[in-house]
Amino acid sequence: MQSASSMYEAMNSNQTGTRRPLKGHVAIVTGSGRNIGQAIALALAAHGADVVINGRSSEAALDAVVDEARSLGANAMTYVADVRDPAAVAGMVKAAADKFGKVDIAVSNVSIRMHRPLLETTDDDWNAVLATNLSSAFYLARACLPFMLSGRWGRIINISGRDGFFPAPARVANVASKGGSHALTKAIAVEFGRHGVTANTVAPGIVDTARDLANYPDAARLFEARLQATAVGRWGTVDDIAAACLYLCLPSGDFVTGQVLHVSGGEFMQ
Repeated sequence: MQSASSMYEAMNSNQTGTRRPLKGHVAIVTGSGRNIGQAIALALAAHGADVVINGRSSEAALDAVVDEARSLGANAMTYVADVRDPAAVAGMVKAAADKFGKVDIAVSNVSIRMHRPLLETTDDDWNAVLATNLSSAFYLARACLPFMLSGRWGRIINISGRDGFFPAPARVANVASKGGSHALTKAIAVEFGRHGVTANTVAPGIVDTARDLANYPDAARLFEARLQATAVGRWGTVDDIAAACLYLCLPSGDFVTGQVLHVSGGEFMQ
């Protein structure tokens, strides 16, 4: 399988002589050491954005993504931070602005998906999921918005998922957090649209990623059923999700805000 970096290098070679459209923009992508976050960060880097690669552990993995982003011609930095901590998020945004001068693209990608029936969901379970999936997105937006307002341009993207729109059983905390994430998106869109800031949600369908199978009981049957439900008849890729985010960050997304973009291969239709 072609690596993300080689794919984006090929993309750039096909655009030789053209200006990279996100040149001059600075993006933070949380949870970007692997999977969807990594693909989003590299797509933005390939189109000219400087990128901050974030995770709360595995600094070596983050550094490897930084190296890939630099190979695409972007400036990039690693920042280890637990985005459940508002002070850590504020510190990351400040470090990015100190290095690159601003932050005007914020992608909240970090997430956990806990399988737990409601009556077995503890306070700690509930708080952990909401802190990771929802509060982190609020902290990132709040820290980045002053820079976006100053530049009168900004893109906020929250990565949601099926549970926020098509609830699944035994996912109560995830359903609440993902639904809340899109509500947050709409609130930001309404409040800041006239200042050049758009906010949107991208909701992946069934995507081929590394995942904790402990939270997917009867995984083989579940995944096969979901695959059969897709109109296109295949799993999604991380690059499918990255392409949706790229669409929202490029001029193509200028008139799109407060929306949810389902990238699900037609598994769900609205």
